[in-house]
Amino acid sequence: MNKSKLALLVLAVSVMFFSGCSTVPLEPKEMSESAKSFNTPPEGKAGLYVYRDSIFGTALKKDIWIDNKCLGESAIKVFFYQNIEGNKEHKLSTESEFSANNLFIETKSGKNYYIRQYIKMGVFVGGAGLEVVEEKEAQEAIKKLDMAKKGICSKEHPDD
Repeated sequence: MNKSKLALLVLAVSVMFFSGCSTVPLEPKEMSESAKSFNTPPEGKAGLYVYRDSIFGTALKKDIWIDNKCLGESAIKVFFYQNIEGNKEHKLSTESEFSANNLFIETKSGKNYYIRQYIKMGVFVGGAGLEVVEEKEAQEAIKKLDMAKKGICSKEHPDD
């Protein structure tokens, strides 16, 4: 591949990752603000926050699943909150380029968990990954985000 074709390819990939902002349906502002109070989950439950705050891959939407069930479709600057069963291992998955990327967490009742979704470079399109984040760092990030509507995914979980 000559230098001009390579430069054009790099430019096209850069534009895809750094331009345009995708959006997803949002919950009402009151619901979003209530979730940002980071209350203790109900008895027998754990609280799960999944958020996406990086500016990399702003044009991409990526599905997120909990135990193979749709949590929602993420976009830049959104978060999800859901009560999940406590004292149990859960599988969180996110859409990547060729298959789902999974993260397993063991929850305890009465505790909140914070997971950051991030976009990473792919061969044809960006993929996504998930990582556990410390409470203080995650709460500071989430305070600046909007709450996305749950239950809207563009695809079925790859394992289904």
